Amino acid sequence: MSGPPEERFRALYDAHFRDVLRFALRRTPQPEDAADVVAETFTVVWRRLDRVPYGGEALPWLYGVCRKVLANQTRSALRRERLGARLRATLATRVVPDPAGDVTLRLSVNSAMERLSSSDRELLRLSAWEGLAPQDIAIVLGIAPRVARTRLSRARARLRAELGPEVSSKVGRDARAAGGHELDVQGASLPQPAPGKGR
Repeated sequence: MSGPPEERFRALYDAHFRDVLRFALRRTPQPEDAADVVAETFTVVWRRLDRVPYGGEALPWLYGVCRKVLANQTRSALRRERLGARLRATLATRVVPDPAGDVTLRLSVNSAMERLSSSDRELLRLSAWEGLAPQDIAIVLGIAPRVARTRLSRARARLRAELGPEVSSKVGRDARAAGGHELDVQGASLPQPAPGKGR
């Protein structure tokens, strides 16, 4: 059949849609998958309309296209499955920490901090939150570096005493895991403030 491409495509679609759909339904696990295959098959037909044979050879040609679309879909599904399996295997080897423990630790540290003097709290915050060395803390507070080191050491000792040995040890382990900055193992320092909280 000759004529404008739109007419020929419509004629092919009307004549063979059901046959191609049955072909796809027999080869896919879900009707939705078959619908996708048929849609892709007729997209190929539209793009290659000049290659579609006339007469009785048209349907076998359409089956051939549908078969290739099914093969592509199967390969894509296998790739997705393999990728999913790799991701699951990767995630299975990683331990996701329980955030409840972190919340409990932060509450303990914050509670201990509240029991310290305001000057101790400020020394510890300058060290832990701002990451300042004692000589820089001395500049902020307007005191001698030696005095800053001594006061910081004493503030850390008082915080460790307030936390108790078990929590101090946990703070130290978390410090090592975090690279030793946010939670200072030597100083049993304090967690960073929550976003939006004042310092």
